[in-house]
Amino acid sequence: MKSAIILHPKNICKEELIHLLTCDGEEEKELFDYTRQLRNHTIGNNVYMRGLIEISNICIKDCLYCGIRKSNLHTKRYSLSDDEILQAARYAWENHYGSVVLQGGERNDAAFILRIEKLLKQIKKLSNHKLGITLSLGEQTEDTYKKWFDAGAHRYLLRIETSNIRLYHKIHPQNNLHDFHTRLNCLRILQKCGYQTGTGVMIGLPFQTTEDLADDLLFLKTLDVDMVGMGPYLEHRETPLWTFRNQLLSQAQRLKLGLHMVSCLRLLMPDINIAATTALQAICPEGREKALEIGANVIMPNITPAINRANYQLYENKPGMDEGAEESTRRLIESVRRSGCEIKPDTWGDSPHWQHRNKSSETIR
Repeated sequence: MKSAIILHPKNICKEELIHLLTCDGEEEKELFDYTRQLRNHTIGNNVYMRGLIEISNICIKDCLYCGIRKSNLHTKRYSLSDDEILQAARYAWENHYGSVVLQGGERNDAAFILRIEKLLKQIKKLSNHKLGITLSLGEQTEDTYKKWFDAGAHRYLLRIETSNIRLYHKIHPQNNLHDFHTRLNCLRILQKCGYQTGTGVMIGLPFQTTEDLADDLLFLKTLDVDMVGMGPYLEHRETPLWTFRNQLLSQAQRLKLGLHMVSCLRLLMPDINIAATTALQAICPEGREKALEIGANVIMPNITPAINRANYQLYENKPGMDEGAEESTRRLIESVRRSGCEIKPDTWGDSPHWQHRNKSSETIR
């Protein structure tokens, strides 16, 4: 028999979320079964592919958890050429991905802003305006977000990492470049500009509690986001947080908690896009498959040129660094099939949540 919590998801409170995040056994199975069925009933069992292009690991930020932070002198910095980025985008278009994601270290200089604007227009042109484009390029001004939106980007992912301000300050340097309120304001500006707006959190951070994660879920709902990418925190030895590695939950515990977060978020926000993230796969080869089985509906095969993948390590032991785009695609297609879902080719896969709020938009596809 379904629990009262699952039968009335709109009324879930923080205490009930904490319970669901820590449940086990038959209750865990009931939760996972329910959110899989909820996903299938609400938005179907289609999975959308976003071809991930990691355009550069050059970053002006110094986040204390990130392997490509500015102060990490052991990282070989790179920036893909325009031709390399466009070739990857063409691969995605010709192989029926539907969408690409341009992700990179954070920059806000004029040359970078102009370059992204030009690349967006070129990607649209080479794909006959058929490729959807998501950006994940950090904090920018409203003017920059508008320029990129007008040039062809329509989704933007900017992870908040934690909704707890005190915890945010513990995992970022204390300066104007790393301000919680600035990041939150950027998310609101993105929504104002018309983007399908995504964010996410890390799960299993040092100093983080289950109560914090429950608050994160409620924060995502309150912010009314359209898509979420979240996964287990994975440490990197060239970061200050490496010092606290002995205080972390085991990787198995972080994986379990990550799956519970996916399931609980689907319960709270049935019609948003939820990514099955690479960080889940880094802990368990079937991690992304497990997330798809319980409610996720987006995957992001890495189509970055293989020669550069090893240099884009936000955390250690990132999977798929020695795979070409073809191999990454093949493996993910197999994984999706094993999860009982179906890949929807040549489709932007816009968030139904966003569609419901923008019924008059001409870009709904």
